[in-house]
Amino acid sequence: MANGTRKHVDDLRGATRLAIEAATGVTDLVEAMHRTIAGGPRVLGRPLEGPVGHIVGPVYGRIRAATERVGAALDVALARLRPLLGESVPGPEREAVLAALNGVLGDYLGETHNPLAIEMVLYHEGRPLSLEAAAVRAALPGATGKVLVLVHGSCMSPLQWARRGHDHGAALARDLGYTPVAVGYNSGLHVSTNGRTLAGLLEGLVAVWPVPIDEIAILAHSMGGLVARSACHAAEVAGLAWRAKLRRVVFLGTPHHGAPLERGGNWFEVVLGLSRYSAPLARLGRIRSAGVTDMRFGNVLDEHWAGADRFARGADRRTALPLPVGVDCYAIAATTSPGPGRRLAGDGLVPVASALGRCARPGLSLELPESHHWIAFGAGHLDLLDRPEVYERIRSWLSSSA
Repeated sequence: MANGTRKHVDDLRGATRLAIEAATGVTDLVEAMHRTIAGGPRVLGRPLEGPVGHIVGPVYGRIRAATERVGAALDVALARLRPLLGESVPGPEREAVLAALNGVLGDYLGETHNPLAIEMVLYHEGRPLSLEAAAVRAALPGATGKVLVLVHGSCMSPLQWARRGHDHGAALARDLGYTPVAVGYNSGLHVSTNGRTLAGLLEGLVAVWPVPIDEIAILAHSMGGLVARSACHAAEVAGLAWRAKLRRVVFLGTPHHGAPLERGGNWFEVVLGLSRYSAPLARLGRIRSAGVTDMRFGNVLDEHWAGADRFARGADRRTALPLPVGVDCYAIAATTSPGPGRRLAGDGLVPVASALGRCARPGLSLELPESHHWIAFGAGHLDLLDRPEVYERIRSWLSSSA
């Protein structure tokens, strides 16, 4: 999609594959429940599980086989229609749906090579940016030496930085002379996976930037802040050039120490698993992606999740990852509470303490100076993208001397 267009048949093929796989998954779930229920009652002192198993096994097997044949036939038919269906530039509605789908199922879409899986791409003014010198010069005729990298949150797309007539990136370009570049990525992948990919993409961007770069700033919303922190670490490990250009990072509602809603999803599995009859339904909780489960505690490194069952109930395994050295970092939290108080509500998704990097566990707090964090009162998680007072705080931080 280097030119911003996408073939319609790819969307259709991706959707039909997902539907066929969903039908197969439901068949597996129903069969598991059928067998579990049959294992309960006894007839003439003998459980029904054995006789029922001999009956339901072939039945569900035939259902799966028929479903797979339908999927294969649809794939062949759509391949033949490919030249007729054409292509177009995706609109914001389609991008929003695709981003949400990837946020929930992105790791699965990637593993199964589904055409709906998003690949990380850099965007400028809503269009993908090809990392070739000539293409970048053509796309950015007014490029400045101040690069602003925008990293969106979970289940969102680069086009969603524009909200209610405001776009932080466009406003900072107008007011402070930044050249904004937005990151589009599959938020269903592990944060550390996206962090490494982003580190590599930024290295490629710096290599072809049309003018000498004076500074790079990152503005990250929600999960995007975790991805940005992971990218900084990956760049330091690999000795990448762009890291030395990074001057400031602003986090908007980033769950540095996790989000309660993901923990709720984890408890959903545990509770359903307590009964042998409801246990098959616990599989529904495992639909959520690696990116979502990373937000249980705020995982940013491979070692935070590697070698563990990400769906199992367990303790926070994180080791400390300090903020990047030599970089001015700032954090804004939102609260639905109308004003200061002893106990502030979160923003609907992220608690205030998590967004400000505060943690009760020794060594994990990000230790931001008082002047480097701020709370938006009477605001929800998405309000951080368009509230005038939020923008003014970002602008004042990015306009100050380093």
